[in-house]
Amino acid sequence: MTTTVELLPGPNADFWDWQMHGDCRGLDSAMFFHPDGERGPARIRRERQAKQICAACPVIDQCRSHALATDETYGIWGGLTEHERTVLRRRDAQPPRHAEARRGGMQGIERQPTTARMSRADRIR
Repeated sequence: MTTTVELLPGPNADFWDWQMHGDCRGLDSAMFFHPDGERGPARIRRERQAKQICAACPVIDQCRSHALATDETYGIWGGLTEHERTVLRRRDAQPPRHAEARRGGMQGIERQPTTARMSRADRIR
């Protein structure tokens, strides 16, 4: 018999424990989340600094996966800017390009051998 306690989710720490090990932990969040009106060189500089911290972080993969899975729309997560995550989401949501679909569509299909009696129309194609 299943008890109510067994149906309850585990503690949040089971899912978010990786955040406790992030190199960003304890730093000013303004480095990872742009202030209103920040543009141009100031934003580029701040993002570059945040990405340097992310690059050395032991949980960068978990952070990036979390941001992509939960559609985090603001801030630097897993070394990716808001724009970079948007580009990845769009790319992953797009169907394969025509040439890629053609290649993928031919997998597992045996090609028929050509014969000497091909029609003129077949030879032109």
